[in-house]
Amino acid sequence: MLDHLITGGTVVDGTGAAPRLADVGVRDGRIVSIADPGSITEDAANLIDATGQLVIPGVIDPHTHYDAQLFWDGGASPSNVHGVTTVIGGNCGFTLAPLRAEDAAYTREFMASVEGMSVAALEEGVPWNWETFEEYLDRLEGRIGVNAGFLVGHNALRRYVMGAESVGNEASAEQIEAMQALLAESIQAGGLGFSTTLSRTHSDGDGQPVASRWSTSEELLALCEVVEQHPGTTLEAMTDGCLDRFSDEEIELFSDMSATAKRPLNWNVLTIDSREPGRVPRQLSAGDVASAKGGRIVALTLPVQVPMNMSFLNHCGLFLIPGWKDVLGLPVPERILELQKPEVQARMLEQAQSPEAGVFKRLADFENYIIGDTYSAANEGLKGRRVADLAAERGAEAFATLIDIVVADDLRTVLWPIPPDGDDASWELRRQTWADDRAMLGGSDAGAHLDRMCGAPFPTRFLGDTLRGRKLVSLERAVQLMTQVPAELFGLEDRGLIAEGFHADIVVVDPETVGSELAELVHDLPGNSPRLTADSIGVTRVLVNGTVVVVDGKPTGELPGSILRSGRDTRTVATS
Repeated sequence: MLDHLITGGTVVDGTGAAPRLADVGVRDGRIVSIADPGSITEDAANLIDATGQLVIPGVIDPHTHYDAQLFWDGGASPSNVHGVTTVIGGNCGFTLAPLRAEDAAYTREFMASVEGMSVAALEEGVPWNWETFEEYLDRLEGRIGVNAGFLVGHNALRRYVMGAESVGNEASAEQIEAMQALLAESIQAGGLGFSTTLSRTHSDGDGQPVASRWSTSEELLALCEVVEQHPGTTLEAMTDGCLDRFSDEEIELFSDMSATAKRPLNWNVLTIDSREPGRVPRQLSAGDVASAKGGRIVALTLPVQVPMNMSFLNHCGLFLIPGWKDVLGLPVPERILELQKPEVQARMLEQAQSPEAGVFKRLADFENYIIGDTYSAANEGLKGRRVADLAAERGAEAFATLIDIVVADDLRTVLWPIPPDGDDASWELRRQTWADDRAMLGGSDAGAHLDRMCGAPFPTRFLGDTLRGRKLVSLERAVQLMTQVPAELFGLEDRGLIAEGFHADIVVVDPETVGSELAELVHDLPGNSPRLTADSIGVTRVLVNGTVVVVDGKPTGELPGSILRSGRDTRTVATS
């Protein structure tokens, strides 16, 4: 007997083949039959009528930070309700293992700083009862509702081996050897490979550059040598150039890392803006240099715009504008006093609009900020208003008006910049980039920056745009970009397709309505901490390993997910 029989649906199998009407049979967690409607006669314990709906493979999200959240939310919400069945964590060099007990507090503050996680949620929602990478994976096994694989983070390796000396110091030859052994042990336990960051945006809870930023190229390549020795592994990395434009040195480093490991290296995230026509070719050219050396570099890029809220109170992109930390890093009372000084405002505005601001210059369009939640009588009725309109009414400059508003709220005001890259030319550039094998869809950052952004709904938003919006690619190509393509980059065994013998990671959606609700701020994390989340629209079923985990957009509470371990659940992907 079948466990499930999905009948009458239009199967979009993930290969890029044309959609076709077919029934799908599932037994023991696998897809066992795909046949013309009505031709599967075997009885089934559960019938799912998918008439008029699409049946697609579960989405694979290649860049998440669910490393902590899975302990208190095994379903990985809201990704699960948007059709994501597999997540890759341990990105950017940040993992929760290996971990010495005395470093748990440092790690909580570290993750709060680099990935916008709540310290209270980390304290109350995570057990912190492991030391090795294997123990960490074992704590999650059997208690998650999605499939999850984790890279081994450079910062955890450095901290475990070097302790507090990992910040501010290069590693000795002996320490590099110890890190190599620890990485090998972690990969043998199931780590999917190695991740690191050299990006200036990443500082620990003490405000110091994170440990991996103190590493040498020799250290990085030594760790990549370890990756090459283990099957089914991969690389992920970040540098300053990921945020704007790569330097020649960064391209050479990434290429050497990939060539040394003989594994693909993916990086996050390629932003696409037609006003910077040379940026995308420059970033993608890293793939050509890597290819010439026998490596492969893949840029992650999102198929949707992800709104990010900003605040002058809590850490966000504004704090990363060069020079702004001098003011925004002050205690709140002093910060408010400084922000009200005209000369300080003038200096901050100049810094935000200078060439040195790089990618963060996009945040300097203060006229087009939308006011979100406000908290004072002085700001009553401003929610949803555009700063330029308010400035015109007050006869003031836009930035000065913005400062007046946030100061009245003791800096708590929620701000929504209008994305500047929504023009037709930018969308056409995105379409061209999605067709390039040097790029891949991804970059949701789901599980991180919880109260600032909500990238998890990208699958349903992209499907809705493909079916009823801009229609930049065909339906079958859109599905392939989110399923087979990432499965092949990571070498995931028997995932990413609707195919006989594959794991039954299946999503059923209504093509007429599939999409996402608007993001809303809720306080449902441990410690009553806030996060942005969004419900899905038109997602009628999600199956993970043959178990229904979502019905009509709501989680069932079932936890059939697997921890994906390198070499067992992944195969080695060639770089050339």
